[in-house]
Amino acid sequence: MKNYFTEIKHDLPASIVVFFVAVPLCLGIALASGAPLFAGIIAGIVGGIVVGVASGSPLGVSGPAAGLAVIVLTSIATLGGSWEAFLLAVVLAGIIQLVLGYAKAGFVAYFFPSSVIKGMLTGIGLLIILKQIPHALGWDKDAVGDVEFLQRDGENTFSEIFKALEFMTPGALLIAAISLGVLILWDKVLTQKHKIFGMLNGPLIVVVLGIVMNYFYQNGTLDFSLAADQVVNIPVPENLAGFFAQFTLPDFSAITNWQVWKIAFVLAIVASLETLLCVEATDKLDPYKRVTPTNRELKAQGLGNVLSGLIGGLPLTQVIVRSSANISFGGRTKMSAILHGVFLLISALTIASVLNMIPLASLAAILLMVGYKLAKPALFKQMYKLGWEQFVPFAVTVIVILLTDLLTGIIVGMIMGGFYALRHSYRNSHYMKEVLTTENGLDTYHLVLAEEVSFFNKASVIRELEEIPENAKVIIDCTNSKSIDYDVVEFINNYESNAKTRNITVEKINFIEPIA
Repeated sequence: MKNYFTEIKHDLPASIVVFFVAVPLCLGIALASGAPLFAGIIAGIVGGIVVGVASGSPLGVSGPAAGLAVIVLTSIATLGGSWEAFLLAVVLAGIIQLVLGYAKAGFVAYFFPSSVIKGMLTGIGLLIILKQIPHALGWDKDAVGDVEFLQRDGENTFSEIFKALEFMTPGALLIAAISLGVLILWDKVLTQKHKIFGMLNGPLIVVVLGIVMNYFYQNGTLDFSLAADQVVNIPVPENLAGFFAQFTLPDFSAITNWQVWKIAFVLAIVASLETLLCVEATDKLDPYKRVTPTNRELKAQGLGNVLSGLIGGLPLTQVIVRSSANISFGGRTKMSAILHGVFLLISALTIASVLNMIPLASLAAILLMVGYKLAKPALFKQMYKLGWEQFVPFAVTVIVILLTDLLTGIIVGMIMGGFYALRHSYRNSHYMKEVLTTENGLDTYHLVLAEEVSFFNKASVIRELEEIPENAKVIIDCTNSKSIDYDVVEFINNYESNAKTRNITVEKINFIEPIA
């Protein structure tokens, strides 16, 4: 445990930033999920403290995930609106994740290409920017903005921004503009001027500045105002008993309801996939390039979901928004994630009324910076230079995430990545050595097959052999081959039989005959 404090001078400021980022996200996701507001806070606390301690991820931060919001909303409706029955599904989902972890299923994360991971990061960065623009302008219909591109109120991401221009609040815009200016100045100029600016993170100053400006608005010093939905809104318990009264136990009598089990499996699979993808993405962002043990992460997430469900919290995953904020603002070890959970717990107990003075415009400015760091224009240029095989899956992942959701974007990106992998395999199943002319005047074609020849390569092998002219010799060299698909073997044997009609001599070297 003492090793956790070796980088405390970096982890403490980063944890405070992540805490301020997590507060509105926890509440907003709870609202979007149709769950009690305090359920989001519980999931944030458990994700920070419990998962933070159990996880092997040095920089990953866990909590309620926007990608699960729609699943939670529909699941509660499926269970007849029973929040307690849904909590049982969360507990069961955690148990399933524990089983997956002990079954060493974490290896699936390694099958996702880097172009899709980078596309996911960039898509999330752009999504953060687009979703936070209305809050920066003072249009705050909900705490974090609807997750989907096509929203339940008939609007979409872009129309919501234009609507925000119509309902712009000068007080919120002023706070956002000043906050963004402070963050840029802090990041580009001040931190390079003196060490003191590196120790005091810009987002902390922005939050304090936002509270002060909001206070001046309220007492009339500044002739602006913020509405109740333009500031953080955390439930304020009157005492310790009131705090614990917000905890809810699951309904264990629903254990025989097959819908509960179905929801549990869906939650476990989706939450595990999101976690593993976020682990991969977080490791790529880690300046020290440390590798998170994925099986241990599944166990940690399972433990977190079991506990969260037992005390009335939302399902959780490792979350890239909080993780990237942690990295961007100097986190070094898992202590930053743990401390952010501790701060959530303390704030829910003690200073909820103070936190309720933080303008959402201040938090929007912080998130705009996080989004920009994830989706820098230079990255698009870099991916384009790597060629179409890298750029197309990257771009498709970004676009689909913006238009649909995180999981759909990843799936479509994987399909595009798979297409290029198959295309690459199709084009690299063999190669033709130079054509030689023998003493009797026959041209000799030397076809060398690759190490692995699958049925995807059948068409290219057929095309190559059928282009060989009459009155020739062809050598089919399988010396390097370890596996040749039966369909390809069958075609080569048929080709040998039919080649005599075209006066083509076929010689096979180390040919792998099919097993009878």
